[in-house]
Amino acid sequence: MVAAEEEEERDAAIPEPLSLFASCLSQHRFGDQELRVLEAALSAGGDVPALLATRAEARCLLRASAVEAFPATGPVEEDGRRFATADFFARAFALVGDVESCLAMKYEALVLRESKYSDDHHLQVSHDEWLTFAKDSLDNGFYTIASKAFANALAHIRPSHARHLDSANSIQEKDRINNITGLQNLAKSLSAQHSVQTQSAEYMKRRTSGVHEKCNLQPGKPKLPGSSMFRLGIKTRNIKKLLRSQERNLDEI
Repeated sequence: MVAAEEEEERDAAIPEPLSLFASCLSQHRFGDQELRVLEAALSAGGDVPALLATRAEARCLLRASAVEAFPATGPVEEDGRRFATADFFARAFALVGDVESCLAMKYEALVLRESKYSDDHHLQVSHDEWLTFAKDSLDNGFYTIASKAFANALAHIRPSHARHLDSANSIQEKDRINNITGLQNLAKSLSAQHSVQTQSAEYMKRRTSGVHEKCNLQPGKPKLPGSSMFRLGIKTRNIKKLLRSQERNLDEI
């Protein structure tokens, strides 16, 4: 009875234009038709505050639904459905302007395709897809993921480069490889700098909250899935912003 009342209160808080889209998400309907429903909801309303409120609520709905749709583990046979779902959420997050979540879902979809459909000409991930994703990740501060994506982009070039080393295109391929390698090195460098800043931010966070615990710097951390790595990146970026704000306030005192 209590759960039903909480659900009714949550549904009542959803703006009217989003009610149909919220219903689609609750029924796990993730397709092109649902994206069109979202587009219509985002353009409904007569004033700017109402549109902004709808967009903000749509982001909350999508984030909650994405967490539910992507459990930490899942059977291998569900990879096809997970890929389609990741693609849906990537496009939906793009519509509501949530760049961080959009990139997380794109990475999830690319990794699934790379591992599951590497032999399928229509579904295998291309060099250009990895390169575009790597540049987007670099521009948005996800340096570790960007470095991995640049490595994948290089892996798609080098076999072709080796086969055509003596061809007229070899110079262009060398230039492409050098450019991507340069971007990858930049991502690695920024990732190393970010790691030092993150440790400082974590210290400031513990000191501010009054919790003084010994840092656990054990090597060999377990590998995280793509979406978890992005969530960790988002968290550390927010802490970094908090640290900078605190430093500015101290300077002004």
